Amino acid sequence: MRYRHVAAAVLLSAFLVGSADAQTDALPAHRFFHVQLDSSASATPTSGRLLLFAVEAKAAEADAKTESDGKSSTVDDVDANPFSATQTSVAAREISRWTPGQINDIDADQLAFPAGFSQLPPGDYYVQAVLDTEHSYNYLGRGAGDLVSNVVKLHLPVASIPTLALSKALPARDPWKLSASAPAAARDALPEARQHATAIQFVSPSLSAFWGRPITMRGQVLTPPGYDAKAGKRYPTVYYTQGFGGNNDRVAGPLTTVYAAMKQGEMPPMIWVFLDESSPTGTHEFADSVNNGPWGQALTTELIPQLETQYRMDAKPSGRFLNGHSSGGWATLWLQTRYPKIFGGTWSTSPDPSDFHDFTGIDLYAPHANVYRKPDGSAYPLVRDHGKVLGTFEQFAKLERVLGTYGGQLGSFEWVFSPRGKNGLPLPMFDRDTGDIDPAVVDYWRDHYDISWRLQHNWPQLKPDLDGKIHLIVGTADTFYLDGAAHKLQATLDGLHARSDFRFLPNRTHMDLYVQGKDRQGLLKQISWEMYAQARPDSPLKPPAH
Repeated sequence: MRYRHVAAAVLLSAFLVGSADAQTDALPAHRFFHVQLDSSASATPTSGRLLLFAVEAKAAEADAKTESDGKSSTVDDVDANPFSATQTSVAAREISRWTPGQINDIDADQLAFPAGFSQLPPGDYYVQAVLDTEHSYNYLGRGAGDLVSNVVKLHLPVASIPTLALSKALPARDPWKLSASAPAAARDALPEARQHATAIQFVSPSLSAFWGRPITMRGQVLTPPGYDAKAGKRYPTVYYTQGFGGNNDRVAGPLTTVYAAMKQGEMPPMIWVFLDESSPTGTHEFADSVNNGPWGQALTTELIPQLETQYRMDAKPSGRFLNGHSSGGWATLWLQTRYPKIFGGTWSTSPDPSDFHDFTGIDLYAPHANVYRKPDGSAYPLVRDHGKVLGTFEQFAKLERVLGTYGGQLGSFEWVFSPRGKNGLPLPMFDRDTGDIDPAVVDYWRDHYDISWRLQHNWPQLKPDLDGKIHLIVGTADTFYLDGAAHKLQATLDGLHARSDFRFLPNRTHMDLYVQGKDRQGLLKQISWEMYAQARPDSPLKPPAH
């Protein structure tokens, strides 16, 4: 799981359509909003998921002031924030063949979070409409090709139905544009790093056969400074998997950071393969799945052999390593335990749950288990800032449902872990209305994807190739409670008398795990030297003294 300001939230709107009948009058009137598609946003008919957001003006203005370092600032967009799950409201509606100039109405009480908009207290609100044309909002937030309205300030409720106009199409972002917070060393290294980066565009035979159409595996291969394709020197290779919300267009930051560190001698010379594990259904996590297809097989039997014919890689287990954070951490842990003969070690940080007895704090195997409520009726938390709960599992799930059918974090788990239903879609692990867990689906999850369970039941066969290759690092204050499952995985391996490396960093969260002193990527540099020492035990290269 990963922190991200994903979207959502609401339109509030307008006003009512109701009946004079006494029984109907006793209920809150539904509020509606008009949304017009301007030709300036799209000159041709378009389709997508219409999202309407609303946030109280005082809260939005306070956030804008904070982001501008205390100075007054305008509210440029209205979006959802999972760290303040109920601050913004969102409503949604699917629309097909929306023609320019046409107005569509949205019932802001029919599909909404955290509640129908008729329940919003009177006051000033900022509202905005967004058409998610690619149904990718749950994974990427708003992006290229999405259509947006201006932000409008309204006093709600209003006496008539207000109108928003989708007036602008969002442009594609420059995938090589670094964030404002990127270190100076990465900015300086960017031009040279781009010269050493080559995009992966590999059409997978096995994935294409599964889907019945060409499926392309994407990523970036980064070669170290001084790399010469014609020289005899070979390099250890690190396969880096991205966390939830990552893709090939969002890898410039870590890629340039790695290159700058290698150039400065802060990391050893290795080839890094930045793998894109995104898909329309979310993150496929390089697991073979009846829903997503054979991604693990495609990586290990197709893409890696292909790369090893193109680049001067070690091309042996002692020189193939894995590193990833969050959902990427689960992917690397899965790949190492599923294909132990191929990889020489994983350094998995803050991985998604590896033991489903502790799925972000929830025991999925408990009798009558529910992901929303504990046995005492209190809510299961999902997001925290140390001791402060910022959001619950229920809030996260219901916001995700409004944002769209595909691409959400919880939906991604089901696309990877669940059996396929009769309708061709993965069976839900839990009921989105009540939170009740389906034990039959959980049994399937256990038998196929519970890493701890798999190790416990297959250790004699796995031990010769896996023992000593698992390195897991997580903070004791992990933002998504992922330290709990890590403790259980460690207990399983300890019970098997396996050699493993678990590090629980005191008071570190999901977001600051890699920080060492003033270096935001200190842990990554440390990990790279640990890998290099394994691949080149006799090398005179050593990490720089601090």
